[in-house]
Amino acid sequence: MTQLLLRKDASDLEPAPLDTGERLLNEEHSDLVFRAHQRLLQEYDLAALERQTSDGTRQGLETAVRALVTEMASGLYGEAREAVVRAVLNEAIGLGPIQRLVDDESISEVMVNAPDEVYVERDGIIYVAPVRFRDDAHIMRIVDRIIAPLGRRVDESSPYVDARLPDGSRVNVIIPPLVPRSPTVTIRKFRPDKYTVDDLLANNTLTAPLAEFLRVCVRLRLNMVVSGGSGTGKTTMLNALSTFIPKTERIITIEDPIELMLQQHHVIAMEARPPSIEGRNEVTQRDLLRNALRMRPDRIIVGEVRGPEAFDMMQAMNTGHEGSLTTVHANSPRDSLARIENMVLMAGLDLPVRVIREQMASALHIVLQLARFSDGRRRVIAVTEITGMEGDVIVTQDLFRFVQTGSSTEERLEPTGIMPTFADQLARTGYRIDWGEPLVGRWGEP
Repeated sequence: MTQLLLRKDASDLEPAPLDTGERLLNEEHSDLVFRAHQRLLQEYDLAALERQTSDGTRQGLETAVRALVTEMASGLYGEAREAVVRAVLNEAIGLGPIQRLVDDESISEVMVNAPDEVYVERDGIIYVAPVRFRDDAHIMRIVDRIIAPLGRRVDESSPYVDARLPDGSRVNVIIPPLVPRSPTVTIRKFRPDKYTVDDLLANNTLTAPLAEFLRVCVRLRLNMVVSGGSGTGKTTMLNALSTFIPKTERIITIEDPIELMLQQHHVIAMEARPPSIEGRNEVTQRDLLRNALRMRPDRIIVGEVRGPEAFDMMQAMNTGHEGSLTTVHANSPRDSLARIENMVLMAGLDLPVRVIREQMASALHIVLQLARFSDGRRRVIAVTEITGMEGDVIVTQDLFRFVQTGSSTEERLEPTGIMPTFADQLARTGYRIDWGEPLVGRWGEP
């Protein structure tokens, strides 16, 4: 009998353990952390602990914890004792076992699937984290610490919630019965520094020639859509593109939640507000977009268009607010147009599809398509121009297209040789329109 052997690729591999420089606490030390934390709760005023945290000092509490651990485990020394002290502090005023993951700047996402199943994303790759919770109740205690100060709750009547940490990181929590196994927590961390084009050049998301082309497109006030799946770096790209906007312009940003960190000074950032526990006082992105039109914006940036606000954005782009930027979840430029069309229909205005497409073809100029590969690499895989209508169909043409002939070292984003319809405008800026070899450039090369 012939046996068929299949070669394993990246999709067949299990997530690797994450090396954080710290080992997982053993059962004895984990039990010590639990008992020390319980003693701490009995002997200290929780309100006082919160005041110490808000003052930015943990020295007094750390001294008390160190003394408590020494009393309870006199034979514990060195790094083992320090690890227990840190764990108790994190239980008292932090996010418990995942605090050090949140503190690690190299980690972009933290995912808690179950008490003994925690994953992180670093450089686009998923790893198994060397931490664990005691049980579901332990997870829920940390969840309450995150969302209670925000006036939010998660329970059987409201079994999922979105929230934000003080540093801007996004948190999503969903609990049983919607997830039968265990409460699930996902934290998408917020990068405190501002994204630049240099960052994208350094990690090979962009090539230098493409970055220059996009700079000119932004300066020409073309309306651009950054398209991609989840985790492809759409917000990062939007941040980078915004650096090309002149500092003299007034920029209005609309997000849900706020993630952009623009470098310009004349920026008004607005954030949608979810309904209260009673279901009142919601402020949607569409509400904010309508209000933004009365605020004399030079440019409007919508962090991600998700619903009926797409109609208002098309209207704004078609009525003098050129140079607008947004992102959309889609896997190709053509898919992004279909999604925007569906979102415009969600506005409930009963417009004919042809009218919607005509507005889109008039409003949108460039779709920048992003992708993330199985090894974590993020790349621009297409730059597509919207050129108009033919019959009932929006016409597009690829200006740049991703080509991969083998390994990652042989991939390139090549110009297709098709001249954009705005070639004359490009020429007037002094940009050299040369779709030949000088513009190609391998990833990371000028």
